[in-house]
Amino acid sequence: MHVTGTVPSAPAPQETPADHTPAEDPTEHSGRHARRFGLPVATALVMGNIIGGGIFLLPASVAPYGTVSLVAFGVLTIGAIALALVFGRLAERNPRTGGPYVYAREAFGDFAGFLAAWAYWITTWVSNAALAVAAVGYLDVLIPVGGHRWTACLAALALQWLPALANFAGTRYVGAVQLIATVLKFVPLLLVAVGGLFFFDPRNLGPFHEGGGSTIGAVSAAAAILLFSYLGVESAAVSAGEVKDARRNVGRATVIGTTGAALVYLLGTLSVFGTVAHDRLVKSTAPFSDAVNAMFGGSWGGWAVALAALVSMTGCLNGWTLLSAQTPYAAARDGLFPAAFARRRRGVPTFGVAVTVVLASLLTVYNYTSGSAKVFEVLVLVTTFTATVPYLLAAAAQIFHLVSGRRERVDRARLVRDAVVAGGAAAFSLWLVAGAGYAAVYQGVLFLFAGVLVYAVMAARRNRTAEGPSCAS
Repeated sequence: MHVTGTVPSAPAPQETPADHTPAEDPTEHSGRHARRFGLPVATALVMGNIIGGGIFLLPASVAPYGTVSLVAFGVLTIGAIALALVFGRLAERNPRTGGPYVYAREAFGDFAGFLAAWAYWITTWVSNAALAVAAVGYLDVLIPVGGHRWTACLAALALQWLPALANFAGTRYVGAVQLIATVLKFVPLLLVAVGGLFFFDPRNLGPFHEGGGSTIGAVSAAAAILLFSYLGVESAAVSAGEVKDARRNVGRATVIGTTGAALVYLLGTLSVFGTVAHDRLVKSTAPFSDAVNAMFGGSWGGWAVALAALVSMTGCLNGWTLLSAQTPYAAARDGLFPAAFARRRRGVPTFGVAVTVVLASLLTVYNYTSGSAKVFEVLVLVTTFTATVPYLLAAAAQIFHLVSGRRERVDRARLVRDAVVAGGAAAFSLWLVAGAGYAAVYQGVLFLFAGVLVYAVMAARRNRTAEGPSCAS
């Protein structure tokens, strides 16, 4: 009988680093507060993490490029689904908690695995800070908190710590919060995405390509803004150890969740484009509110969308807080992260959650005290770059398995299709790097180099521990 979250029972060649990976402890999932996710919750985790607060701002952000931005959405969607398929295939081979980290380490060794874990960890806690700060803007519509810097800062910190407390309570509560938040936020989103089509006026669309430059350049420029909105496609793979029947459900949840999120993105943006006049949309700070007002009249749309955005971001923070601790947990069990990250209670790596929320809180305080929005914008783009490191390594791991000729690792009936999908996912990851921009790549490389120093210390400790008994003899 296969137990979800353990290393596959089929023996692997001796050179594979994952051979020495400890199996998941089944007792860690025991207790009434720890519960494995089924397909619905795993799908909600993917959709909830992809669809955060960005969708409420995206139509206005890409409107200056014209409706060509819808083409950018389409290209990004294809790339995201390719990544989803790659994660699903890799999870079939190795359904352990850690996702891209596990796949990179299994294929290329400890250092590649560490880079995947380190880069992904940076992505998660910087993203949490970004989401919390953005959520304050919507909270200000309901409760005036944005007028004073420290009031806004405290509100952002509260929005981060509430999901962290849900995580401390156990995976049972994480899954419940995630499912409820995903369902609630889709009510207003679907109202605009589907209902807006009945109020669609082609005259509101504006030009296909606005501004100078080539169409391809406009697509790339719009995509650079949209990249952050697709982070989270790996959510089910990262939490594979907490998913029931992970070999089957991780892939299904990833593809279904990514496709569903993409559909909401595309329909929502198209509906806003068609209901709000282009010249007004370009200047809008609440495009979904303007769309609801245009559809039904009045000014209640701002309140409704602000409430939906808060629910969306809280659910997103809840899911990202769990993910932020899962990859360091997997790396710590393999000796690549400090051992404290492997501490687990009620199914949640509590030390990892605590460290992540503290780092995100410090970054939030820095953002408010520095008074410079550009610094934070660069850090948000850094998450786009750092996320491509584990994405690219996961795609490379799939290509490695397909090319290596190891029959036990390859489904020969799907070889061509898997190769095309893996190649597309790798190309998509490289495009994400290009879209992040020079400043973000520069900052991201500094973060990665800092991780190299951490790896050097951890590797030295592992070697010293391994050599200890032999030296004593």
